[in-house]
Amino acid sequence: MTNEAAKVKLVLTQATISSVVEQTSQLSTAREIALTLRAQGNQAFFVGGCVRDLLLGRPAKDFDIVTDARPDEVTRLFPSANLVGAHFGVVLVRSGGHAIEVATFRSEGAYSDSRHPDAVVFETEPAKDVMRRDFSINALLLDPETDDVLDFVGGRADLEAGIIRAIGTPHRRFEEDHLRMLRAIRFAARLGFTIEPGTLAAIRELAPQIHSVSPERVRDELIRILTEGGARRGFELLDESGLLHELLLEIERMKGVQQPPQFHPEGDVWIHTLMMLEGLEHPTPELALGVLLHDVGKPPTFRIADRIRFDGHPEVGVGIAKDILSRLRFPNDTIDQVLRLVANHMRFMNAPKMNSSTLKRFLRMERFEEHLALHRLDCLSSNGRLATWEFVQQKLAELPPEQLRPPRLITGEDLIAAGYQPGPLMKAMLTAVEDAQLEGAIATAEEALALVRVSFPISAN
Repeated sequence: MTNEAAKVKLVLTQATISSVVEQTSQLSTAREIALTLRAQGNQAFFVGGCVRDLLLGRPAKDFDIVTDARPDEVTRLFPSANLVGAHFGVVLVRSGGHAIEVATFRSEGAYSDSRHPDAVVFETEPAKDVMRRDFSINALLLDPETDDVLDFVGGRADLEAGIIRAIGTPHRRFEEDHLRMLRAIRFAARLGFTIEPGTLAAIRELAPQIHSVSPERVRDELIRILTEGGARRGFELLDESGLLHELLLEIERMKGVQQPPQFHPEGDVWIHTLMMLEGLEHPTPELALGVLLHDVGKPPTFRIADRIRFDGHPEVGVGIAKDILSRLRFPNDTIDQVLRLVANHMRFMNAPKMNSSTLKRFLRMERFEEHLALHRLDCLSSNGRLATWEFVQQKLAELPPEQLRPPRLITGEDLIAAGYQPGPLMKAMLTAVEDAQLEGAIATAEEALALVRVSFPISAN
């Protein structure tokens, strides 16, 4: 097939372009850069995800440009430009408060390290450049002057059909960078597309090779699958492709683990977790991970007594979740919050029976809104009863911040001045004072010291 025969044009409506211009000035900046390149006699096109998203009527996040201009020409035209990938012909042009990536047309050799090409050849034809890219829907070019779309790989048809298809031979595309297998899952999930059978078959065959990818890169793709939309579909595809087995065996073990039907009529732990993932709407990474991992302790604690039970599954789940998050190199602050979500998700059932001090301590947990969101999804994805969620919401509305976190009545220094010796017992004294304060039993420093003297006589200290 000739280049002319392979070229498919689609004129974007002016309304589509105008709406994007209203949303962001990044498109305008990118267009100026592309037109500057063209004014010097060069070719220049928008490429990749921005073109795909424009055609789908979605907001485009980043605008990338490809050109036949060599990197030295680009840096000469744009003094603010920086070479960020000299070997690959990639230049970052800063203009109008935006950073636009400009790359020279190129073809690539073999990928010995399964991530970077051993050799790069700069090209003059855009058709040769798109052949190195991952999926057909990410290889469309947009003319910045006419808004025509150039398609050399059938990407337009795949976009209309809702298909993720590897360019050329799927095995070769994935062998070049095994992370592309996860990217295929992410795009299919986020866009609601299917994966072309040959492409999916290649992922299944090569799934064990995902271990060649660094944990950090895997982590970032998994977070995108969890947070960019379509998380349930993403994990169904991870399971179908074999990648779940390779990366998250602890999650795969949820399949077939039955739950007491009176509390979980929806089915096993896997189905319950998928339903919760489906309910996520623009979650933080921590909330999404909390939803994924909140019941990870159920498979190893499953037992049948008077009914199906999972004794201590939050505590067991904390240990398993920590192992998963650590091997994927999540930062400590993320790990800490996810573990709090896993550890505390069953405490909601006791909230209506908590005494005042315990309830207030519960409600003031760090990032409590995420605990509350997880509990709501947990209820909606099981028995559907939201009475406890509503109770907690009511208490949050009733209790002003100064009642949840009242100023201290006394400090350690006050206790020392009263004749107590520093030591581990002092923490218990201060906790007892705060409990009484939260219960409303005391309200002054004098009452606090009197309580300590009664509960912790100096002779016993």
